[in-house]
Amino acid sequence: MSVTMSDSALAMYRQRKRVNQVALGLSLAAMAFGLFWLAWILWETIRLGVSGLAWATFTQSTPPPNEVGGLANALVGSAMIVGLATFIGSPIGVMAGVYLAEYGQRNWVANTTRFVNDILLSAPSIVTGLFIYAIVVTKMKSFSGFAGVLALALIVIPVVIRTTETMLNLVPPALREAAYALGAPKWKVIAGVTLRASRAGVITGILLALARIAGETAPLLFTALSNQFFTWNLGEPMASLPVTIFKFAMSPYENWQKLAWAGVFIITVAVLSLNILARYLSRQKS
Repeated sequence: MSVTMSDSALAMYRQRKRVNQVALGLSLAAMAFGLFWLAWILWETIRLGVSGLAWATFTQSTPPPNEVGGLANALVGSAMIVGLATFIGSPIGVMAGVYLAEYGQRNWVANTTRFVNDILLSAPSIVTGLFIYAIVVTKMKSFSGFAGVLALALIVIPVVIRTTETMLNLVPPALREAAYALGAPKWKVIAGVTLRASRAGVITGILLALARIAGETAPLLFTALSNQFFTWNLGEPMASLPVTIFKFAMSPYENWQKLAWAGVFIITVAVLSLNILARYLSRQKS
């Protein structure tokens, strides 16, 4: 009887081992498939993007067809729109995340906020662009960089809220209790203990939100639109790198296509650098 049970157990072990090997093989194949396309995309971006780079790319505005020019107006426009959107959205997201983690554990307002935040996280960015178009662009009767800032800020806020709440919830309760035992008020505990302990994680969330909006095209098509000329005025249409890439890549002109690939390379390097910095900060926190 014991021999029969041993043979049955051995057969079950071999079956489980075969299933494990098949699952592992499929997982490795899926990983290799994804890495293959990623490597191909990066190679094409580097090959075609570097060839389109020149000094004029950073010093001259977008040119007419078949003429020499660059992406200076698009680079400055993207920097202004993305920077202001992060500057506006990050404090709102951090404060909302602090409220959810520190004050809203069993509050219906907090539960509703989390539900709405989850919807905003999963909503397509074009919906945000259409929303700002309806409430800002149509009222102002003009596209503007300010409308683009609002659209991207609405994308930043839910990302920062989720990251801030998660990071604050990871702070050990013993730290809060020790601060309360010393007589510190709640606002002081939040500012001096919990936020300081989760500072790297909060900054990482802001950087990830910044990397996400850096390549957004759809919201800007409905808000900032584009501008072939250099401008600092947020009250009028403003060029941005993603929209310029979209417009030039769809054109039949060779000089525009080269500039589009140069823009792809620039934005890829910028987003990759932000993600590497975010990973570095998260590892330092760990």
